[in-house]
Amino acid sequence: QVHLVETGGGTVRAGESLRLRCAASESILSMDSVRWYRHTAAKQRELVAAIEFRGGIKYADSVKGRFTISRDANKITAFLQMNNLQPEDTGVYQCNVEGDYMYLGDLEEYDSWGDGTQVTVTA
Repeated sequence: QVHLVETGGGTVRAGESLRLRCAASESILSMDSVRWYRHTAAKQRELVAAIEFRGGIKYADSVKGRFTISRDANKITAFLQMNNLQPEDTGVYQCNVEGDYMYLGDLEEYDSWGDGTQVTVTA
């Protein structure tokens, strides 16, 4: 199975930015759908942003205009650009990705989660 790793979290002040990265620890062929979730004390797990299989993009209302989800041109790395961060954005951000990879010479599909990266925004 494919293992995902999120990086880029940290502690920032309100109004500052962070760029999260989601990458596979093994070689993959594609990231066909990407979802960024965050886990907070208030909402537990919340879908923040997503790229769906046909390329459609959606955002939670709370982050529209501030967050941007993207993939690199080869579709093997995903990003979440977060601007104008606010204290309510504090939480653990986790990526969930579906795509293809080669396993023992066979084309296989994966549906994997990373362990998450902490984002803390101070007032």
